Amino acid sequence: MMVAEKLDQLKTLFGEMEQALIAYSGGVDSTLVAKIAYDVLGDRALAVTAVSPSLLPEELEDAKIQAATIGISHQVVETQEMDNPNYTSNPVNRCYFCKSELHDTLKPLGISLGYPYVIDGVNADDLHDYRPGIQAAKERGARSLLAEVGVTKAEVRQLSQQLSLPWWDKPAQPCLSSRFPYGEEITVSKLQRVGRAEIYLHKLGWQNLRIRSEGDTARIELSPEKIQYFVLNTDLPTVVTAFQDLGFLYVTLDLEGYRSGKLNQVLSREVVSNQ
Repeated sequence: MMVAEKLDQLKTLFGEMEQALIAYSGGVDSTLVAKIAYDVLGDRALAVTAVSPSLLPEELEDAKIQAATIGISHQVVETQEMDNPNYTSNPVNRCYFCKSELHDTLKPLGISLGYPYVIDGVNADDLHDYRPGIQAAKERGARSLLAEVGVTKAEVRQLSQQLSLPWWDKPAQPCLSSRFPYGEEITVSKLQRVGRAEIYLHKLGWQNLRIRSEGDTARIELSPEKIQYFVLNTDLPTVVTAFQDLGFLYVTLDLEGYRSGKLNQVLSREVVSNQ
């Protein structure tokens, strides 16, 4: 199916809804959904961003700016996943408990405001990765129109560019809890530490990156083609000092480079070792 046909299908699906609430993180996927929802439904579409310690402050500001640019009504709510030990203990299905909290917040909010549908930004590619949160959303009645229509991540960016959204090439920015290896307890102070470390590098001009936090060690992941440039053109002692001021003892550079879902590779290794 051509991407233009997929866009038409998305518009048709929204056209069948009286009102829709968009689970809106400010990422490229949910922003595209918010844009299409607003184009079809106008003021009968509402974007809601959930705020917790696992969201970078930069991301919230981006979400507000993008929603205002689109024109869609936007609300911010707080979620309390940090109160759930099933989440903070960081099991392999941590994302299930995060999305459970999210949609247990959004669904009643939508009902109280007269929005019977909650739509998230899950795309077709997400269905092929380990994403336990997708099941939590589905159990609570949320719909993933991008996935339903078969829109891939590349097509999300293509459609976003086609619709003149200036952030069509925005790097993916999952929640900060994804920076920790499974089994390491997640705390507010750890989230703040890794978040500030990423903001520090963002301000130096490095955008597509992750800071993986393991104990007292920060591991910097950059795009593979950027690693050599980083080493040769960055004041490394200053970076180390900045990270140590945030509370890290050790600062390392991942020579493989950034790769989405890298921490999930331990899951495939466990499967192999148990066979």
